[in-house]
Amino acid sequence: MALAKNKLDRILKVRTLQLGLVRAEEARANERFAGEVSLRNRIAQLTNDIAPTPSIGQGLSMIAAAHLRERLQRSAEAADGRMRAAEQVAALAAEKTREAKRDQSAIEKLLARAEADAALRAIRALEAAPPSRKIRHDPC
Repeated sequence: MALAKNKLDRILKVRTLQLGLVRAEEARANERFAGEVSLRNRIAQLTNDIAPTPSIGQGLSMIAAAHLRERLQRSAEAADGRMRAAEQVAALAAEKTREAKRDQSAIEKLLARAEADAALRAIRALEAAPPSRKIRHDPC
């Protein structure tokens, strides 16, 4: 039974390492998502800042502002796409983390069950053992 316990210990170590790696991947995905949200919000703010203002004789600046708004709109659409993709990656990473934690918990439960079974077997072996009472000297 010691062989099974050693095997479970090794599997637990591997699952714990895998859980750490998956958690790190999830953290990177969440950071990327937060960065994409921040970029999208910044682009939206820039678009609002370039809103046309009523002024006479500034046709060239209106054309430049319209061109800049168009480019910002394209950037906003691209940022939305990247944000949705990052959100999906973050959700997938979160699911992988849950699966890895579930696997690690299952191994921990198997290990605890194996230890409990070993303790129960040891108790039963002691109960089944013949009484071994050694008399060290002759009765008086």
